[in-house]
Amino acid sequence: MARRTQQPVLLDLTLLEEAAACLRVMAHPHRLRMVQMMLQGRHTVGELAEACEILPHAASTHLRLMQHCGLLSAEKEGRRTYYTVAEPHLADLMACVEGRFG
Repeated sequence: MARRTQQPVLLDLTLLEEAAACLRVMAHPHRLRMVQMMLQGRHTVGELAEACEILPHAASTHLRLMQHCGLLSAEKEGRRTYYTVAEPHLADLMACVEGRFG
């Protein structure tokens, strides 16, 4: 009897293109640090900038890129904006990074 090989389930290439774009956004040390922090709680631009040792406007640019991919959410309270992780799978991604490089 001939044995059938089962075809792997593959994602559509357009979905993989979207995934690759978001992974490129995450492929930056400051953004990875910001995600590490936001997985532990919400933070302001100033707090994230200080932890990354960068200027607040640079931190804002990083945050905007991650928000564009749907990875983060922002909540305004008065004059401050607090950022949090919106994509729960980022915890798995960071666990992988920390497990490999931590």
